[in-house]
Amino acid sequence: MSANIMVVAVLLPIVFGVLIPLIPFKTRRHMTWYVEGVVLLTSVLVWGLLISQPDGSFVLFRFTGNLSVSFRLDGLGTVFAGIVSSLWPLATLYSFEYMKHEGHEKFFFMFYVITYGVTLGIALAEDILTMYFFYEMLSLVTLPLIMHTLTREAILASRTYLYYSLGGAAFAFIGMIFILTFGTTSVFVPGGVIDTTALGDRQGLMLLIYVLCFCGFSVKAAMFPFSSWLPKAGVAPTPVTALLHAVAVVKAGAFTVIRVTYYSFGTELLRGTWAQTVVLGLTIFTIVYGCSRALKETHLKRRLAWSTVSNLSYILFGAALMTPLGLVGALSHMVFHAVMKICSFFCAGAVIYKTGRNYIHELNGFGRKMPKVFTIFTISGMALMGVPGLCGFVSKWNLAKAAAASENPLGYLGVAALLVSALLTAIYMMTISLRAFFPGRDFDYDMISDVEDPNWMMILPLVIFVIAMFVFGLHSEPVITALESIAAAMN
Repeated sequence: MSANIMVVAVLLPIVFGVLIPLIPFKTRRHMTWYVEGVVLLTSVLVWGLLISQPDGSFVLFRFTGNLSVSFRLDGLGTVFAGIVSSLWPLATLYSFEYMKHEGHEKFFFMFYVITYGVTLGIALAEDILTMYFFYEMLSLVTLPLIMHTLTREAILASRTYLYYSLGGAAFAFIGMIFILTFGTTSVFVPGGVIDTTALGDRQGLMLLIYVLCFCGFSVKAAMFPFSSWLPKAGVAPTPVTALLHAVAVVKAGAFTVIRVTYYSFGTELLRGTWAQTVVLGLTIFTIVYGCSRALKETHLKRRLAWSTVSNLSYILFGAALMTPLGLVGALSHMVFHAVMKICSFFCAGAVIYKTGRNYIHELNGFGRKMPKVFTIFTISGMALMGVPGLCGFVSKWNLAKAAAASENPLGYLGVAALLVSALLTAIYMMTISLRAFFPGRDFDYDMISDVEDPNWMMILPLVIFVIAMFVFGLHSEPVITALESIAAAMN
């Protein structure tokens, strides 16, 4: 397949998304067909690229010298693009039912579809400038989705999101300037592009810039102390929060951190330095901190949001180990967490959509009235815990194995953090399921007699996610083998 298809895959959802408010659809069904058609066509193009792996790159336009907006598909981009293109059509199908009563659907789906294209721009970026350009665009196109309801809470949450995103982008911009100044090229190259001879006695400064760049891109990955925006963003409609917390924004943060670590700065420059110690310490702390906050949280979506904060730092921790095995653990958790977390968020959204209940203490007895949703939610919770047979166990095992083999003292602390996190995850996820299925003998089910499972448009994506959790958990060898080959080429 021609490399030109990459720019088509990126621009198609952006252009056709912009047209959504302008097209006079006769019925809502026509609009949903249009939206799903655009998303499916984009995913087909992306999967065509993933299968054929086109050689070469495509330059969309050139600024000056070696500064351009250009696209190329490599191993790391394949992982992120595969996640996005697989989950977006299912998320879109789910959103059709959920958004029936939210209002302003045309503008919602406009930004929802545009975000797909922008996220693919990050995945397919050939160089640091292109990635940064789409990374900034992602903040702008997701902002209207967070403030969609226009309530005071939504506006405040979107303001917080914007402040954090712009602040993180400023640190990332500093890193980009240093990479362009001391790098041999702006293009991503496995092993890094920094010219150590040109650095001279400025290596300490470059390590400081790496820490700033790591923290800047990690804002979208909600690493401590930049994590508070993510739970606040839960005021957005569930189709938005599911993408924020599982696919687009947070995974873009983790993806860009891996990019600059392995393709720009290079692990040879960073491994064993104080900079690696700092970023490892931050990720380990965030793993435990996120779980602790989730355990205390009583709001359903915010609890899942704090869980995301913890799980994203699993990915960052694996990347910060700067070993091939650590990178395999990071990438496997990047893939599997996307499936587990979007499933749990969609279950939470189904409950909120059908009942209007937002707090965990309000969910007593719902397991009998919504058996499909809460059974699937329980399975996703078990996967997040790391129960063998489900995909969460595979990625957590790889991360723990990589940490123990890293010969870094902080690696053993990371293993302890993973064990504490698994225990806390079991508590904060299973308490929800226990309330739903076992409310007590004296519980009056007549109070929730009108509660029922949602229709097939919400249930079908959940069933697919559950199947994926079991398939990846029981037959993970092909995925892990592919990730090992990608990691070997990057180190």
